[in-house]
Amino acid sequence: MELPWGVLLWKLVLLQSEWGLWVQGSAVLLSTGPSGPTPGDSSVVSESAVTWPAGTRAVLRCQSPRMVWTQDRLRDRQRVVHWDLGGGLGGTPRRLVDMYSAGEQRVYEARDRGRLLLSPSAFHDGNFSLLILSVEDSDAGLYTCNLHHHYCHLYESVAIRLEVTDGPQSAQAYWDGEKEVQVVARGAAALLTCVNHAHVWTERHLEEAQQVVHWDRQLPGVPHDRADRLLDLYASGERRAYGPPFLRNRMAVGVDAFARGDFSLHISPLEAADEGTYSCHLHHHYCGLHERRVLHLRVAEPAARPPLGASPGNGSGHGVPSPDPTLARGRSVINVIVPEGHAHFFQQLGYVLATLLLFILLLITVVLVARQRRCGGEGAFEAAGRRVGKGTSLAEFAVDTGDQAPHRNEDIQLDYKNNILKERAEVAHSPLPTKNMDLGKEFRKEYCK
Repeated sequence: MELPWGVLLWKLVLLQSEWGLWVQGSAVLLSTGPSGPTPGDSSVVSESAVTWPAGTRAVLRCQSPRMVWTQDRLRDRQRVVHWDLGGGLGGTPRRLVDMYSAGEQRVYEARDRGRLLLSPSAFHDGNFSLLILSVEDSDAGLYTCNLHHHYCHLYESVAIRLEVTDGPQSAQAYWDGEKEVQVVARGAAALLTCVNHAHVWTERHLEEAQQVVHWDRQLPGVPHDRADRLLDLYASGERRAYGPPFLRNRMAVGVDAFARGDFSLHISPLEAADEGTYSCHLHHHYCGLHERRVLHLRVAEPAARPPLGASPGNGSGHGVPSPDPTLARGRSVINVIVPEGHAHFFQQLGYVLATLLLFILLLITVVLVARQRRCGGEGAFEAAGRRVGKGTSLAEFAVDTGDQAPHRNEDIQLDYKNNILKERAEVAHSPLPTKNMDLGKEFRKEYCK
């Protein structure tokens, strides 16, 4: 009759877990839900002061691996419960049974198959208790119930000690100050309770809708709950920026923030007005994470550039040269000395060549003007000759005809045999024709040659 009694006890515990009725001394409830502040508030996990020079790119660090968003491709294999035996006083525990949230159970020892049972609906009702049928002496020891949530990085465990006795009258359960101790008769059924009703172990939400990060900036004397909102980041990819445009354009967070868990705020270029207290709020409602990191930003003066003469690379970094006493205080005089070299020589040569070219052009201009004037005088002489030639001809000039034979006007009566001879005779006795010559034109031809 012991086996039916153990099954009946197993069903009774399941009913108790569903209705939330716990009996002191017979059940130990493990609460592994998010502890601390409520979701509306966040706990300060770090507070630091940082200093950046003005004009540089300031980085306010805010990182958390628990905020890394990764899709659960295996669906329900990110939550697991396993029971271990042993491990006390530095020993290595022995894995007995484990089960994933999909309902798959795995018993490691062959002798334990059929003896160790877990509720198939453990990840729905939050009852992860272990039922041991027909307890043996080898079952005595320290048992641990371990809950792991790989996505939320949650690791919770509870310890229960099992002792085996001979008589059923000695069976009892009590609390030793650290853990529950159960005394079970040999051959009876033992129920090691491990119950957690937190939603992170019993439900599945849309993780991307449950993660949000926002940056706030508060002025001196302003509480953090009334700080000015700067940025809102959601795991779904949505982003919201607040404040004036000149401030929004200088502040940014990496586009892969949820992939790397790095939500650091970058301010570039940093200005003196950016000094203040900044808060990075991390909220993971599914995993119960509500953290706040506070950074006090101080803006320092921009770093002064070292003088050119004091750089260690040119060998003059041993000291700064003393100022010139002849210069008045508050004035800076820069003397630039250009050494004479090839460039200076070619510059002077260019000046000489340019001067010589101008002189040659001037000489050519003078020659052309003189010749133009001479041609102008000859034209005037030619015009005068033309005016004289209009009223005078060569017929007016006396021609010396001493070499010519005198012309006789008397007609010579000759008897010609034919007309040809007569014409020849007339040509021979007729005077030479008058030839008109333009002396001015002939003179110009000779001169131009």
